[in-house]
Amino acid sequence: MNRSAETSGPVVGVLALQGAFSTHFDRLASLNVQARLVTRPEHLKGVDALILPGGESTTMSMLLDTSGLREPLGDLFVDGMPVFGTCAGMILCASNVLDGRPDQRGFGLVDVTVRRNGYGRQLDSFETDLNVAGLASPFHAVFIRAPRVEHVGAAVDILATHDGVPVLVRDGTCTVAAFHPELTHDTRLHELFVAQLTGN
Repeated sequence: MNRSAETSGPVVGVLALQGAFSTHFDRLASLNVQARLVTRPEHLKGVDALILPGGESTTMSMLLDTSGLREPLGDLFVDGMPVFGTCAGMILCASNVLDGRPDQRGFGLVDVTVRRNGYGRQLDSFETDLNVAGLASPFHAVFIRAPRVEHVGAAVDILATHDGVPVLVRDGTCTVAAFHPELTHDTRLHELFVAQLTGN
């Protein structure tokens, strides 16, 4: 499967191995951004940035290997490809993961330590308004089996916190959120990510 929304400007890939990829794709399409679902290495050709969606991080980690995507993605990330990781995507981007499977491997793009399901299981999901750096009004965030940030490196920019804990951070060209920005009607975080690519 490879669905794409062809418009103009940068091409944003959405990792579509598992999880909430379709909602991210639809959000990008609604913003007239070229979006492409990525399931195989050949889908990365011409992609300028990537979204790692929410889902099951251990399953995604295994599928990255079986799909052949892990190495080509790792090479692109080392070269500075911008990345937006949400929920499970945050776990895949973290430098250290607590309570993960021993064979679970991520990309180590953000100098943070996160704990899987750090806010509890599905029944402990919640919504809250966040003050986000660069946004004029609060962003309504949806937390579902969210990872909890336990440590942040000195060079990491903290863009939003909840009860004093970072929930949206940026390290170089990688931005990660503990919540699901695609599950609200607010498009501003996706717009900020795309703006990185266009310089606007």
